[in-house]
Amino acid sequence: MGPTVFFSQLVLLGLLWLCVLLYYAWPSRCVASQQRPITSRRKRSHEPTPFAGLTQKPHCALCEHEAAHPKTSPPVPPDSMLPTNRRPREVDTSRHFCPHPGCPYRGWLGLGNLRANGHPSGGPWQQFHCTSCKGYFLETHGTLFHGKHVSPDKLVWAIAALAEGLGIRAVARVFAVDPNTVLAWRVDAADHLKAVANYDLYDIHVAQVQLEELGALLSAVKDDDVNEAQAIKRLSRSPHWVWVAMDPVSKLILTLDVGERTLAMAQRVVHQLVQVLAPACAPLFLSDGFRE
Repeated sequence: MGPTVFFSQLVLLGLLWLCVLLYYAWPSRCVASQQRPITSRRKRSHEPTPFAGLTQKPHCALCEHEAAHPKTSPPVPPDSMLPTNRRPREVDTSRHFCPHPGCPYRGWLGLGNLRANGHPSGGPWQQFHCTSCKGYFLETHGTLFHGKHVSPDKLVWAIAALAEGLGIRAVARVFAVDPNTVLAWRVDAADHLKAVANYDLYDIHVAQVQLEELGALLSAVKDDDVNEAQAIKRLSRSPHWVWVAMDPVSKLILTLDVGERTLAMAQRVVHQLVQVLAPACAPLFLSDGFRE
């Protein structure tokens, strides 16, 4: 029984000694834990990282020019002229306007300032008179037929032949005119087509826009005369690139321009395209791989 009492007393002394060690050791551990900086584990972000090309707005010379020269407010139309007690007008002049500089009615349609004035020298075109500035002009002013001594049918058929791909000299032989005359017709038709497109194409809503830059060697590539790599190498030294932005659904050409295959030209085409689209329209842009 003696060894049992001795063993129990020894265990009790050990427990007391352990309690004393824990008492002196515990405050130092708490202070050490308070002085240690608390570092939280870094959480991995699941947000998508933006594309490097979209973090900075590209330089655009046309945008900077418009910012430096803001558009002025549209002019106020003049008062409409009331009809007089004279004979009612039989010729409709609502689709024409006075083209003379300085006239307050210049560029305004259907304000009653125009009246018909017969056919000068028995010609086929009607003459109009502006009662505001007292000026005269033909109804062909501002059209493709203005100032041309050729029948309208002949001119229309020649332009149609050019549009179908017939050469200038071939059109000149078919219609018995000089090739320089056909070239002047084509230039005038292109200018009028651009003016009409700028007037009619606005606030367009499309879902997709196909951007293409086309070169003069595409027909040679199609005929297997040269491969695509050779064509790109030769066209990279040529400024004759045709830039097209088209709606692939309706096949409507939204903008068309000619220039070099550069970043500045690409921004110019996109800037022209933005002027055509509606302000709230954000279509899907598709390209053939040209990064610019």
